[in-house]
Amino acid sequence: MQSQEIWAAGVTYFRSRTARMEESKDTGGGTFYDRVYSADRPELFFKATPHRVAAPGAGVRIRSDSKWNVPEPELTLAVNASGRIFGFTIGNDMSSRDIEGENPLYLPQAKVYDRSAAVGPCIVITDTLPGPETVIAIEIKRAGVRVFGGETTVSQIKRPLASLADWLFRDNTFPFGCLLMTGTGVVPPDAFTLQAADEIRITIEPVGTLINPVL
Repeated sequence: MQSQEIWAAGVTYFRSRTARMEESKDTGGGTFYDRVYSADRPELFFKATPHRVAAPGAGVRIRSDSKWNVPEPELTLAVNASGRIFGFTIGNDMSSRDIEGENPLYLPQAKVYDRSAAVGPCIVITDTLPGPETVIAIEIKRAGVRVFGGETTVSQIKRPLASLADWLFRDNTFPFGCLLMTGTGVVPPDAFTLQAADEIRITIEPVGTLINPVL
């Protein structure tokens, strides 16, 4: 995980669709998310180059010009240069919800910045994709106290996992392969925002738990 770009899929869960529509309701952007949820073509976007990614135990960042920031726990596919999925890991797609909600065209600023992603703690090498019963869980602690927790399962992803990689590799090349985050089905309530020194813990078995403090 030292040379691969990270890409991400959006609005692959109904919960994500609902959250995106809610955050952008005042700007009229909500219909974009409703339409992409039902479209054949998925939302795919660039997330991070290697130097923007936090390792397990290292700090992720919240933007200094944002007031509403959340982590997004995501099953993340490991894809080789030929487009074959050879394993999976855990991803944290840090997001500035107020920036994205202000205008959908601000998505790159809401999603792509230094330490805007974390992956790990390892890659499970396998030709078998996680089953629908696979749990994706998150816990956020503040001063040692749990302030948010939630979970979903892979069964709640609307799109077949392999199809996301297929779409990403259409007319695109990845000499070192890539990591592909597959979207989130766990979104904290609208009143919640991350604070410095929070601890984010994301668990997907058999990968383990990805732990990152917030800078």
